[in-house]
Amino acid sequence: MSESIAQKFAGKPKDLGGFEVRRVLPYPRQRMVGPFIFFDQMGPAEFAPGQGIDVRPHPHIGLATVTYLFDGALGHRDSLGEDLVIRPGDVNWMTAGRGVVHSERTPAPERAAGHRMFGIQTWVALPADKEDIAPAFHHHKAETLPVIERDGARFNLILGTAWGQTAPVKVFSPIFYLHGVLPAGSGTDLDIDHAERAIYVVEGEVTLDGEPVAAGEMAVLTPGSAPGLAASKDSRVMLCGGDSLGPRHINWNFVAADRATIEHARKDWSDAALTGFPASGRFTLPPGEDEHIPLPD
Repeated sequence: MSESIAQKFAGKPKDLGGFEVRRVLPYPRQRMVGPFIFFDQMGPAEFAPGQGIDVRPHPHIGLATVTYLFDGALGHRDSLGEDLVIRPGDVNWMTAGRGVVHSERTPAPERAAGHRMFGIQTWVALPADKEDIAPAFHHHKAETLPVIERDGARFNLILGTAWGQTAPVKVFSPIFYLHGVLPAGSGTDLDIDHAERAIYVVEGEVTLDGEPVAAGEMAVLTPGSAPGLAASKDSRVMLCGGDSLGPRHINWNFVAADRATIEHARKDWSDAALTGFPASGRFTLPPGEDEHIPLPD
């Protein structure tokens, strides 16, 4: 394996009930890359008319969620009162902080007509001193993101800083997240100045310093390296990383530096469900929702 690659691994398919995702992070030998603690490829999946995604309201703490679509649409509702549809290229950044609840469902027009769903969902861990901040939600349209063109490849900067550009999304630690489209024969050096870096190949076929990285694989880069990325076929990649935040515990939808914080959140979600999600509690249902995902064992 190339010296510029610290390790390489494939995501594992996971069935979410008629809809498959490919879970890349956390991986047994790579729990995080910078602050990225969770990385799922959604689809590609084709939904017939009348079918769609229905992820009932569920809680988060200690992280920010990032939804980024290539195809399709996803309705977002949360306990802050936000209710909108995520479209391809938009950035949906939800800071959970001390606690937020949201649902994800296929919008009515797409459900009626049938549609294709394809995208990436990630969780970004918050610094320990920011885990208990107030929850917040920010939505950034695709046209507001910096576009970086390098040697025939085109990158949209979703989060943080890379190659002299800065994305508009408010973040809490040094980070970068890029969506790259590489026509066959294009490529560029990955001279991105961050402590931890990885590339995920969504589709196509690429090499790093001549080492193949297949679709569905993530390659973690050796610190300080600047490998040459080259596409032998039309390809789509995601680049991510940033500063390490130290180890984190992850349990269901909760992330924290301290395991006791997670146990507290589990109890609060269970208690909220038992008492009908009172408005004065830590966890409340999004307006218009009357379902929830029960606390798993």
